[in-house]
Amino acid sequence: MSDDASQAKGNFKRFIPEGDSLERLVCVDCGFINYENPKIVVGSVVHEGGKILLCRRAINPRKGFWTLPAGFMEQHETTTEGAMREALEEATAKIEIEALLAVYSIPRLSQVQLIYRAHLATPGIAPGPESEEVGFFSFDEIARKELAFPSVHWALGHFRAVADQAHFPPFANPPGELGDLKPEGL
Repeated sequence: MSDDASQAKGNFKRFIPEGDSLERLVCVDCGFINYENPKIVVGSVVHEGGKILLCRRAINPRKGFWTLPAGFMEQHETTTEGAMREALEEATAKIEIEALLAVYSIPRLSQVQLIYRAHLATPGIAPGPESEEVGFFSFDEIARKELAFPSVHWALGHFRAVADQAHFPPFANPPGELGDLKPEGL
């Protein structure tokens, strides 16, 4: 149940409200409909000197695996503010957003991910509370089997495809990919 519904004091039941086509959580006392919508994840491919910032996750899911600095948006922030906050929280990195790199749809998790291309605004990185370690890695140094999520693979590939371009259209999921983890991990 979302925060709105769990904090409300009411008699909630799941059914299809009049005029709707999907089952919703509805308060039968007052008619409040709790719309459960996808979560928005924001993050960035931070590059510096031909290397990419990666964070080793200190939390689940995929604890111990490497990821880009990214996470859920907070209320009342823009997508770029969220991406900058996540880089600061996970890698103490102050970044400058350059462009939207990609928009990914992950239906199994009900997520939309907006990944930006960015660079450090000021020098210095260190692990934040959600990271065991952080570092800058060349593409040859990145252990592909240790990347946490399919979208990290996609973003790295998409970044590499446009690394030397100032302008490019945002990417989307690779054809046929919906972000499902494969049986062997990725």
